[in-house]
Amino acid sequence: MDQEPAYREMQRFRQRWLWILLGGIALLMLVLGPISWLGLVIIGVVAAFLYSLRLETEVRADGIYLKMWPIHRSYRRISWSEIARYESGTYRPLRDFGGWGIRWAPGKIAYNVRGDQGVWLERANGHSVLVGSQHVEEFVTAIDEVYKN
Repeated sequence: MDQEPAYREMQRFRQRWLWILLGGIALLMLVLGPISWLGLVIIGVVAAFLYSLRLETEVRADGIYLKMWPIHRSYRRISWSEIARYESGTYRPLRDFGGWGIRWAPGKIAYNVRGDQGVWLERANGHSVLVGSQHVEEFVTAIDEVYKN
């Protein structure tokens, strides 16, 4: 990569309800006993994995790059030639995709971490990609600037 991306965003799973749920399960396991050490280890591993997850989004001269680390070791590129259309919008994570993370539904895939705002990328092959964002306006502005040049 020779130059800085026009846009970069990094999102993490830091929702309070998620950590309360995991902590509540661990607390119930301790209080209601007998203590299941294996269960506590599993909760710890799940918590560590969720804590390490991050969605990195970049707008570069040759396309949009996505990486959900540590699931993806390298970026996934959607080149400008693959994108037929794009628009910002609101979505329903639970109803449309069954939750957050990397989610598949017929003809579409979502990369989202939290919230209900994102950019829909309609590919030339008819499939759609939703990229969740906490800064949708900045994301679309960067796409407008790079894609049209």
